[in-house]
Amino acid sequence: MFETTFEDGIEITNYLATAYAEGFCEGDGASAVDQLRAWAWLIKTGNAFLLQGFFGRNAASLIERDIINRDGIINWEIIEENE
Repeated sequence: MFETTFEDGIEITNYLATAYAEGFCEGDGASAVDQLRAWAWLIKTGNAFLLQGFFGRNAASLIERDIINRDGIINWEIIEENE
């Protein structure tokens, strides 16, 4: 399932997804779950590949490692296996 909110119920937007993924302003101290949701949003919307290179490289790595697919679906099984 594609996530549209963070853990606290706040709706994900492009700005907040960017902040949570990079860890600035509102994203400072974001949980690992919220960071994954932010990356999934950026991948699903295609914004990860429109922003600076850091975002595209990280998004490509998450996809390559099957953590998040191109549709923005997080593979929670892989996350749980690596904990």
